[in-house]
Parts: sequence; C-alpha cells; structure tokens
Amino acid sequence: MNKKIIFVLVLTLTFANACKKENMKGEKNVLPPKAEKIAKELKIHDDVRIDNYYWLNERENPKVIDFLNAENNYYEDQTAHTKNFQKDLFEELKGRIKEDDESVPYKKNGYYYITRYETGKQYPIHTRKKGDLKAEEDIIFDVNKMAKGYDYYALAGLNVSENNLLVAFAIDTISRRQYDLQFKNLETGEIYPEVIKNTTGSSAWANDNKTVFYTKKDPVTLRSDMIYKHVLGTDISEDVLVFEEKDDTFGTFVYKSKSRKYIIIGSGSTLSNEYRFLDADRPNDTFKMIQPREQNLEYSIAQFENNFYILTNKDGAKNFKLMKAPVAKPQKENWVDVIPHREDTLLEGVSVFKDYLVLEERTNGLNKIRIKRWDNSKDYFLPIKEETYSISVSSNPEFDTGILRYGYSSFTTPSSVIDFNMKDKSSVVLKEQKVLGGKFDKNNYKSERIWANARDGKKVAVSLVYNKSTKINKNTPLLLYAYGSYGYTMEDHFSSTRLSLLDRGFVYAVAHIRGGEYLGRNWYEDGKMFNKINTFTDFIDAAKYLISEGYTSNKHLYAEGGSAGGLLMGAIVNMNAELFNGVIAAVPFVDVVTTMLDDSIPLTTGEYDEWGNPNNKDSYEYMLSYSPYDQVKEQAYPNMLVTTGLHDSQVQYFEPAKWVAKLRELKTDDNKLFLHTNMETGHGGASGRFDALKEIARDYSFLFDLEGIDK
Repeated sequence: MNKKIIFVLVLTLTFANACKKENMKGEKNVLPPKAEKIAKELKIHDDVRIDNYYWLNERENPKVIDFLNAENNYYEDQTAHTKNFQKDLFEELKGRIKEDDESVPYKKNGYYYITRYETGKQYPIHTRKKGDLKAEEDIIFDVNKMAKGYDYYALAGLNVSENNLLVAFAIDTISRRQYDLQFKNLETGEIYPEVIKNTTGSSAWANDNKTVFYTKKDPVTLRSDMIYKHVLGTDISEDVLVFEEKDDTFGTFVYKSKSRKYIIIGSGSTLSNEYRFLDADRPNDTFKMIQPREQNLEYSIAQFENNFYILTNKDGAKNFKLMKAPVAKPQKENWVDVIPHREDTLLEGVSVFKDYLVLEERTNGLNKIRIKRWDNSKDYFLPIKEETYSISVSSNPEFDTGILRYGYSSFTTPSSVIDFNMKDKSSVVLKEQKVLGGKFDKNNYKSERIWANARDGKKVAVSLVYNKSTKINKNTPLLLYAYGSYGYTMEDHFSSTRLSLLDRGFVYAVAHIRGGEYLGRNWYEDGKMFNKINTFTDFIDAAKYLISEGYTSNKHLYAEGGSAGGLLMGAIVNMNAELFNGVIAAVPFVDVVTTMLDDSIPLTTGEYDEWGNPNNKDSYEYMLSYSPYDQVKEQAYPNMLVTTGLHDSQVQYFEPAKWVAKLRELKTDDNKLFLHTNMETGHGGASGRFDALKEIARDYSFLFDLEGIDK
C-alpha cells in the first residue's frame, strides 16, 4: 500500500439532485453533497498534514466538476423559497441605477473621452469627441456587440497612440486575467491581425506611433515577468524582449509618464521596487536604471521638468515621504527631501501638474487632498465637512492645467466627480451619482465612527451607517465587513445597492482592522507576517464591542469579507464562531499553507513578504496556526455562504471547495452551509453590470432569509 496516499474513508460522491430521502411525513429533503475522502500526506519540517480533499485541486477531473455542480444544485434547492425575493431584489437594485448613463468626459491630447451605457445593455460603449463636447461622437468600442456569444467578456487596457489614430486594447473571455492584446485603426475601423496572447492587458506607445511596449505573463504562475517591444505591422515572433524579471518574488509592468516624455518599466514586490526609463522618442535605446532594488526600499516615481519626484520609505520613513532627484542622476544618493516624513500622516499618493503638486495624505484614518504650488506661494487642503468619507484624485491625464478632478462620497453621500480650480479654489460638481427609484434621501441615513477596544490596548475604528428610522438594540441586524491585508484601506464610500440592507433595518459597518493602512504604515505592518493574528482579533474585538455597546447581538450579527477578507472570515469562525449568526465568504483565501507552499499557483511567490514563506519552519508554524482550512474543527459554525469562480486566478476555486467539504465533515450544527461556484467567471465575478447585481441579490437574500425578511 502506498503510504503517501491512504484511503482513510471512501464515501461515494453524492450529488444534490440524487441525494434525497423521505422523512416521516413523506416529504423529500435534499442532503448536502459529501465529497469523497482521499487522504493525501503533506510533509515538511518533520510535520505531517493529512488533506482528505486535495483531489479537488484537479480542475480537469470530471468528479471535481460534478462536485461543484452538486454543491450548486444543493444551493439552488435549499434557497428555492427565496428565488422570487431574489428576483425582486435584483429589480430593486437595478431600479436605482440610471441605465442610460455616461461618465464625465475627460480630455487627453485633444480629444474628450466618454464611457456610456444604454438602457437594457450590460456592457459599456467607449466613445470620443474631437476638440469639443459638441463634436460628433466617434464610437471606439461597443462592448455589447463584442461580448455577444460569451459568458464572460472583459475589455481592458484602452490606450490611444500619440497621433490619435490607433488604439491598443485587450480582451479576456475566460476571467483568468490573461489578456489578448490587439490594435485598431480609429480612422478606418480596421482591427489589425496581430493578437498578442497572455498579456496583462496594459501597454505603452512610443512617440513614433508604431512601437508598443507590453507585459507578458508566465502561463502557469500568471506572474507578469517579461516586457516586450512590438512594432505594428511586424510578426509577433519578431517582438524584442527588453526586460525579464527573473526574481520570482517580483512582478513587472510598463507605462508612459504623464508628461509623455518617458517609457517606464517598474518591478515590484511587497517590500521593494525598481524602475527604469527610456526616452519615448527613442524606443530602440536601452532603458536606464533609476535606483536598483534593495530589500525594504520602496519607491514610486513621477516626473516633472528635469527631476523625478520619488515617493519612498527611504531612511526609515515608514509613512513615506517625497524626495526628488535629477533625471540625469536619479540614484538614491542624489535624492533630497521635498515633503519630509511625518509620524502621524501617511503620504499615499502624488500627482504632478505644470504649476501644482497634489498630495494624497491620511491622518487618523481620514484621507485628505493637499494642493501645493511649485513656487510655494500656496499650500492648502481641500475642505471636507463630513465625519467619515472617501476622497481621491481621479484621472487627470492633462499636465498643463489648473483644474484638479477628484472623486468624493461617503456612507450617506452619493459619489460625485468634481473639478476644482487650484488657483481660485472654486469647484464644479460635474456629476453626482443618481439614485433612482424615488425613495432615496440622504437625510434619512446616519453615519458615524466609533472606536472599539482591541485586546492589546489599541483602538480599532468602526464606521457605521443606518437608516435613521432603525431602532438600535440587541435585535438589530448588523453586517460587519473588513479586509485587512496588503495595506489596503477600506474607504467609507456610498453604495446604492447597500440601501436594500439599510431600508430593511440593517446596520452596515466597516472595521478598519490591522493589515490595512487606515492608521498609517505601522497599522499595516502590525497585521502581516508574524503579526497576522492581530487582523483576526481586531475584527473579533470590534464584533464584541458592537455587541457590548448594544448595536446588535450574536443572534443578529453577520460578517462578510472577500479574497484575503475571506481568509479573515475563515479565521474568525474557527476562533469565535459563537459571535455570528451568519457569514459570507467571497472567493476566500483559506488554504493558506498548502497554497503558499506551491510556487506553481498564481501569485504565490510574490506574496512571501505579506504572509511569510512556509518553506521556512517559523513561517510554516505560524501560518498553520491560523490557516482556516487546517484549523477547521468539530464545533458549531454560523450559517455560511461561500462563493467562488471556477476560473479564479487570484484564489483558486479549490480552496473554498475544500474548505466547505471539510466543514461539512466536521461541523456539529444544523446551520446552513452553501458553496456557490460561478462556472463561467473568476475572481471579480460576473462581467456584465446586471449580472453583478444578481450576485449581490443572492448574497443579500441569504442574510434576509436568516432574519426572516421575505420582502
């Protein structure tokens, strides 16, 4: 007998459409699927793990597809009583959207670009007008026509050449984020025969209007690892490799500077960056190094006149600072401070204009936009009145302008696009998101920010929003959301779909836990690697605080997170399942150790600095201590809805599939446990705007059903 593979217990795979038994009343009850247990021994560091569901990794195995379909059938059967309500919810969500909508036009190189939607259509129409908004519309792409016949269709990477005659674009019809790069003549409408497979979708035109730089992906790991140069009209086999990123913990990318003077190649890992540049007028020259990579040296660049402006953590600047160096001598020994490091303020972004430097900063969790003239004659912040909000610099492709375009929203204020005159400080709201349906009034809702006590003495901010008519007490349903990884900060932004929760008595809350950068870089570093447990305990402590302060109770508290936030969901239900009545885990990263030990899985090697490298014993043991799949145990779990996509390139479908299979085996309760796999999509879900709303209606109906809400 092969000791590596031991058949501990073989259970015939049971399908939902066949798994029926009759109860005493003669009614038919559908049983949940049971995945076959085939024990696989996983050994490292003198430690042995037995994975009974490792076989679900085999994407091409018909039994795997059968299992996923069985789980889908079980979900459909068990939620059949909610289907009409889901349809009503979908129509309600859809009814708030202005279907014949369009983006605020932005100007670039003499043209106004507009993305618009037509009533009843799923996909955008990309257009432009020359010189004046009253000019005749040119349709660049009608994605509705292009997407016909596809279950999934994503158009990305639209990039117009300097002479405005050509556009590069990229297509993904699988949802693996492996794009086919193509080119179109905007005068004749001809799509050129070149199709460059397996790219990131982005590209950069040289100023000769025929040379294009693009990034290819490793076909197995999907790591972006090679930059090529293509000359339009030549065979792809003649494309020149201009840079190869050989370090498998780094990814690479290419773009054009805002000034349109330079082509820039960047490489990055979690804790290190490196940039090269090339004169865009001389695409056949060799790229020049700005600053070679160093461990723990992070930087990004913007170019203004004869200098590179460098956002960096150099010299221990944890919250980052802004430095500059001459284009002729860009190495770090020539960097000098422009905006120094501050202990209480995180410098998040920099935008360069001819007369102004625009900074995006975050202090005490709230982000601000700071405007500073290059001659230092002005230095001020955009005024903001609300207690909690989201503000960010929008696309500003024009360099020689005094107008800053930014976006603003809050939990109660619909998203707005605003043009701000940096000289006289006047502003124009170009567009505020319309909420149709006739019922929305921002004055009917209240948002607030409270501070929960974490067990180690830290304070965790929790942002909340609810309808003012909602009575806050132990019977109030509350949905607590969080992410908590990669330094990503969850902003307090508006959502028209969320109104369906608030108007039915739910409180919606976001916990700004460690692992994000809500309270600066230290907040992130205190929630990663060997501090990852803080992410989970922060969420749990926030949940306990909400209960203790009378916002809800464990009978009405719900949790939601996706991707790395799905890992969070997996950890909290293992640690404190009793706190939650229901949990939604979307595309959850739950099989942490096995995934991070497999360097053939997309995105693994580039994330060692985020999670740790389990090939090292100390990292292995720490990751194993919280890995949701490994820590599933015999106990009661909350009601759970787990979602995934068969073609997910970020978190492979088999992680949530294995997790649900193991939960079914070990959980001791009769609570709901559903796995829903979208067999046509990947990490981001459905590509059509209406199909995406159906997914939201599905999730909301799960919560409403648990609360006994059926209309």
